[in-house]
Amino acid sequence: MTETLQQALRTATDPATWVDRHGDSLYRFALSRVRDPAVAEEVVQETFVSALQARGRFSGQSSERTWLVGILKHKIIDHFRRQRREQPVEDVEALTDELDALFDASGHWKMHEGAGPIEWGTDAETLLAQQEFLEVLERCLMKLPQRLAQAFSLRELEELTTKEICQALQISPTNLWVILHRARRQLRQCLEVNWFAHGPSRDSVSD
Repeated sequence: MTETLQQALRTATDPATWVDRHGDSLYRFALSRVRDPAVAEEVVQETFVSALQARGRFSGQSSERTWLVGILKHKIIDHFRRQRREQPVEDVEALTDELDALFDASGHWKMHEGAGPIEWGTDAETLLAQQEFLEVLERCLMKLPQRLAQAFSLRELEELTTKEICQALQISPTNLWVILHRARRQLRQCLEVNWFAHGPSRDSVSD
C-alpha cells in the first residue's frame, strides 16, 4: 500500500461519525466482558479518546471497527488490572479448597476423578461463526461470576496467553486453570440447557 493511499484512508476516517457508526457495537462488546453498563460506557469512551489521539497512526490495513475493537480490548484489560489491584488478596486465597479437590500433591489434575478441564468439542469454530450461538454464549457469560467470566473472555475470546491473563487478573497459573475449569463447566451447563437441548432461545437464558 502506497503512502498516498494510506494518507487517504486516514483522512477518510471521520471521528465525528464514530459514535453513530460503532458506538452500539462497541458497547455490546464491552458489556459482554465487563458486565457492568457504567463500566462498559466508560471503557468505550476511553476507546474513542485513545482512537482520536492515535488517529494519525490508523493505516487502513483493517476496518475502522476492527481497529476500534483492538483499542477497546486493551482498555478492558486495563480495567481488569485496576480492578484486581483494588480487590482484597483473600479473594484469590478462597480457591484453596477447590485446588485441593482438583489437583494431586504434585500439582497435576486428578483426571481419574473427573477433575480435568472439560473439552469443548471439535465443532467449536463452527458454533462461534453462528450469530445466534454467540448471542446465547454472551448471555451465559453474563450469568457467570465476575472472575470466571473475565478469565474465560480473556482466554477464549481475546486469546491472551496464560502469562498475560495472570498479569491482568493478578492470579497464579494454577488459580487460572481452576477458574477456567469452573467457567467452562458452568458455561457448558448453561449452553446445554439453552442451545444444545432445545435449540437457541433469543428471549432469555435459564440457569
